[in-house]
Amino acid sequence: MRQGWALITGASSGIGRELAYILAKERYDLVLVARRKALLEGLKNELKKLHPPLSVEILPYDLAKPETPARIFKELKRKKIRIQFLVNNAGFGTSGPFAEANLQRELELIDVNIRSLVELTHLLIPDMLRYKEGIILNVASTAAFLPGSFMANYYASKAYVLHFSEALAEELRPYGVKVSALCPGPTATEFFEVAGSAQSLIAKGKLAPLMSAKEVAEIGYRSAVKGKVVVIAGFTNKVLIQLVRLSPRFLLRKITALLNKPRERTRP
Repeated sequence: MRQGWALITGASSGIGRELAYILAKERYDLVLVARRKALLEGLKNELKKLHPPLSVEILPYDLAKPETPARIFKELKRKKIRIQFLVNNAGFGTSGPFAEANLQRELELIDVNIRSLVELTHLLIPDMLRYKEGIILNVASTAAFLPGSFMANYYASKAYVLHFSEALAEELRPYGVKVSALCPGPTATEFFEVAGSAQSLIAKGKLAPLMSAKEVAEIGYRSAVKGKVVVIAGFTNKVLIQLVRLSPRFLLRKITALLNKPRERTRP
């Protein structure tokens, strides 16, 4: 018996890719969304070999484009696909002084990390409410609990995702729809390279050991199914967030600035 359909954004790599493996194993058919078509096609072929009854649809769309969520929704309606499990995983970071940042890139970050998540969730919720079932897993970050100098826009975007998810969880609970915010700490993915912060102390595991994307995905899936709202991945990260909650804000600002401050690459 199939569980229904799951939609995963940012499915071509990292946590999103690992969640695709998990959801396929758990008998969900999949809609995979990401920019890189070749990676999506490779993942689709691999998953169908591992799980022959599986149906997989790939949508190589760019969530930085404002029209993309509506385009995804239109495609789902055309193919008569109803989503029972939504994973809003797509996101990226930027680093460096905000005053020197590329403004277009910063606005794209907001479009991917926040705007597309909100719009896609809003489009898919009505069916979940109608059938009184559904799971929404939004990938936030432990960054959501902190001010993040030198990654200011990224940290702020994840704070939005966390607070939005918590509020939505309470609104939808009476209707049988579960909402979780997955908050990973530093994770071994391509995130730091894309963000341009591969030389930061956080990327090097000085704040907390890097977890694997598979570990984070497994924690996220299990917690979402149980209906846990705020999911901090890993014991070390849970301890650090408790310390954050007890620390004065001025101190947190200084610590994150130190950890995120751009560093020169080491010469070979």
